[in-house]
Amino acid sequence: MDDILRESEAMVSLRAEVPAPLLASMRLFIDSHPNWDQYRLVQAALAGFLVQNGATSRALTRCYLRNIFPNQPGFRAG
Repeated sequence: MDDILRESEAMVSLRAEVPAPLLASMRLFIDSHPNWDQYRLVQAALAGFLVQNGATSRALTRCYLRNIFPNQPGFRAG
């Protein structure tokens, strides 16, 4: 799948309905962690879920790590 999903591909928008308690928790987290925004949080959550549930794509793992550890240059696209 790494051949299909290239990190250099363009981003796509995602629109989803989110239950109110989840949205409230997201807002509380973002308010408490100013270095996070909704985009980083959703990317990390989706990538983390997929990695924890068996996805083996290096690009996906790198996406997860890049969002969790943004200051680590080894996780950047390259």
